[in-house]
Amino acid sequence: MAEIQSRFSQVVAQQAATTTTGASFNDVLSSITDSTTDSTGGSTGGASGDQVVASASRYLGVPYQWGGTDPSSGLDCSGLVQRAYKDLGVDLPRVAADQARMGTPVASLADAKPGDLVAFGSPVDHIGIYAGNGKMVVAPHTGDVVKVQDIAPRTPTAIRRIVGGVGATDSRLIDRTPYIGVDRTNAASGASQYADLFASSGAKYGVDPQLLSAVAQAESGFNPHATSGAGAQGLMQLMPDTARSLGVDPTDPAQAVDGAARLLAGNLQRFGSTELAVAAYNAGGGAVARYGGIPPYAETHAYVRRVMSYRGGNAAS
Repeated sequence: MAEIQSRFSQVVAQQAATTTTGASFNDVLSSITDSTTDSTGGSTGGASGDQVVASASRYLGVPYQWGGTDPSSGLDCSGLVQRAYKDLGVDLPRVAADQARMGTPVASLADAKPGDLVAFGSPVDHIGIYAGNGKMVVAPHTGDVVKVQDIAPRTPTAIRRIVGGVGATDSRLIDRTPYIGVDRTNAASGASQYADLFASSGAKYGVDPQLLSAVAQAESGFNPHATSGAGAQGLMQLMPDTARSLGVDPTDPAQAVDGAARLLAGNLQRFGSTELAVAAYNAGGGAVARYGGIPPYAETHAYVRRVMSYRGGNAAS
């Protein structure tokens, strides 16, 4: 427990130091998380894993309440997770099974870092926030309170890393993990180089070639050799399973653009708007359908704005 407490002692100390000035703990967290980076090296949009643990630890002692999302009356396990991340400006779904599909997978508990989600059950029916040293912050069950407890003897069935600028998808068919070795500095020549592919695939499937170009720019910076940390490949950053389902080689620009055009055409038909089609390319069609619009993921909103900007349009906020 001492090791875990030391991870967020700085945050607690800053809270105490500002109490006399009337600043809230949220204000303190906001003031120290404007430009931090988590231990994985990725941009978190203002949150690190240790700060997630600190945020969750604010609710230690809050009674467990099934379906609870308000700490004044009680929290359940997923309510705690959602609240802890929300306090740091990160939106997660409401239920544990959906939360356990966010971010990127972590191979094992030995690879887990503070702030990662640790989920249990198949299908997932319980979730907590890894606090380090084999422990998690969790709302355990009826009659108990939010506490730090050992993960053992249970074994997580899913471990997911949320902080680190990782895209959140419900299907993981298309991965938004920041790709490796991409140079974005020559977008104009990249767009020109693949203009014929965008035009031919766009005409074939009824997709605006400028939209295909914008997605390629957002996904890979027009680099057909780009590879994400989770394995998404090529110009359009298709995951291998997605590429196989489409019958394309994601590392071949012509095939990748053809596959992406088919995906976007399907999204356009299903959702009826460019913004929602782009959001589905990023977050998955299931997420768009579930939320009835662009999912409340900061990364997806930023992605839609970026693609629409590259295309020359205006994205919904």
